[in-house]
Amino acid sequence: MTAAKVVEPVAGAAPRTLRVALVGNPNSGKTAMFNALTGSRQKVANYAGVTVERKEGHLMGADGRRISILDLPGTYSLRARSPDEVITRDVVLGRLISEPAPDVVVLVADATNLRLVLRLGLEMKAVGIPAVMALNMIDIAERQGLDIDVDRLSRELAMPIIGTVATRRRGMEDLVRLIEERAASAAPVQPSAWREPSAVELRALHREAERIQKACVKPPKRPDTFTGRLDDVLLHPVAGILVLLGVLFLMFQAVFAWAAPLMDLSNSGFEALSAWVGTLLPEGILKSLISDGIIAGVGSVVVFLPQIVILFLFIILLEDFGYMARAAFLLDKIMGGAGLHGRAFIPLLSSFACAIPGIMATRVIDNKHDRLTTILVAPLMTCSARIPVYTLIISAFIPRQQVMGFLNLQGLVFFGLYAAGLVSALTVAFVVRKIFWRSDAEPFLMELPAYKTPDPLNVLRNVLQRAQIFLQRAGTTILSMMILIWFLCAFPGAPSGATGPAIDYSFAGMIGHAIEPVLGPVGFNWQMSVALIPGMAAREVAVGALGTVYSISGDNTSLLGASLAHQWSLASALAFLAWYVFAPQCASTLAVVKRETNSWRWPIIMFLYMTALAYVAAFIVYRIAVAFGAG
Repeated sequence: MTAAKVVEPVAGAAPRTLRVALVGNPNSGKTAMFNALTGSRQKVANYAGVTVERKEGHLMGADGRRISILDLPGTYSLRARSPDEVITRDVVLGRLISEPAPDVVVLVADATNLRLVLRLGLEMKAVGIPAVMALNMIDIAERQGLDIDVDRLSRELAMPIIGTVATRRRGMEDLVRLIEERAASAAPVQPSAWREPSAVELRALHREAERIQKACVKPPKRPDTFTGRLDDVLLHPVAGILVLLGVLFLMFQAVFAWAAPLMDLSNSGFEALSAWVGTLLPEGILKSLISDGIIAGVGSVVVFLPQIVILFLFIILLEDFGYMARAAFLLDKIMGGAGLHGRAFIPLLSSFACAIPGIMATRVIDNKHDRLTTILVAPLMTCSARIPVYTLIISAFIPRQQVMGFLNLQGLVFFGLYAAGLVSALTVAFVVRKIFWRSDAEPFLMELPAYKTPDPLNVLRNVLQRAQIFLQRAGTTILSMMILIWFLCAFPGAPSGATGPAIDYSFAGMIGHAIEPVLGPVGFNWQMSVALIPGMAAREVAVGALGTVYSISGDNTSLLGASLAHQWSLASALAFLAWYVFAPQCASTLAVVKRETNSWRWPIIMFLYMTALAYVAAFIVYRIAVAFGAG
């Protein structure tokens, strides 16, 4: 593909959109800058043929010209190795047929840590890419006492440089002005102008980057002792692990304790809505569909939104503060012992929210076997879709009481389920690496970002985006599944003269009774068996399915929990929780695994091994519980 030619605008015609790409190392504040420049004027999609996310926004320049901003995945070099880095390189060089080369590249640099971004800047200089450097987080660099010779750095890299603080929108107007000036004076890059550097050339680039670093960046006369003192604790092999466990423990306690009032309010709202609809519609199929299928089904899942928002809030705050990289550093030895690459920590942590972004995040792992291992174990991490199931069973069977005077027993059990998912993921990874891929994990090299105060607006925007995604899922996949479950439970109806409950004669009853013998040994009755089937489409649907099967309004989780506590044994409830620790992932996850691996082999393997683990775990837990008198 040839580079786009510069076309002179026709008199009176609207000026051509100025295309700008944001490029930088991970943790450089690139996404914060994208948000500061574009605000709410954003759209997210995927690049054609791959699952790499494409984020584009726009703004208007000083002269009224439309500027399109593309946020590219983080990279350390044009010498790409991961799928994310390949996309960044190909977009910057204009190699994608569907993506014209940008007019200007903004090289976003962490002003407190320039060493690795300098090499990327030198690579761009060698190709002749029209670029502007944004020295982001310049306020932190100033507070640390770093002395950066901006003029000399600009001459060395052959690009204009400006200091910015993206989280406070500082320097954004000047950055836009520099972009417009650079676009007016620069020629587009030719895709053939870059070639893969040799090992000798790479070493030369490293030496040149180090020379520029020493010449342009003077260390502070009075070093920042706060960061050092904090890292002495947070990175300590013993104290650091204890702090990390404390943070995770607080997060899971908060998911139960803080969300309770909001969940009660949501419950009351759906109950009132269901009652109001009941007064408007006559008895019949339509009323049953709307009240029992749609409102009850969707409400049974939406009621858990406060817990999911709290979980995301913690994850986003820790990421913005700069703690996530420290946690990855702490767990590197543990994960390395299990055969996982150190970079696997971020995908696995993302999988606490949802396995889909966690699996997609494995693109940062270069080695094929390391990446496949991480993909195979990511769904074992306890995702937010399991929260409704865990909360329902824990609330029904675990008493709400304090342990040691200050710990919530339900929160302790919840934390234990998350810990079980993590331990099982590490165990499976160890087995996979030792049996199938006997090779040592590659060393983990990473830069620790500076500690930052999270920007409340960015945190709020990210939390709202996650909540919106969850609600969209509730309005599409979950809604359709609940309507299907309602249909299976309502039809064909009991024959005349029937003595048993109507649901025994429904399609759901037929299916449940057919598979009950298979799941009977693990303590599951036919109603539990029915709930597992739609749970494979979306795990959280199991809650609504249980409400529908037991003819209880799914939006009233307290009533459903009381019914389960009356009809299930404790052994069956514990087995159900054990099943969901290893529960086969949802259909969407399997589809993403297929796209990421470009093969049906791995999603099939994943489904089979997780189903087997779920069955064995539920069987063991049920038999032990029965032996101790919980049956």
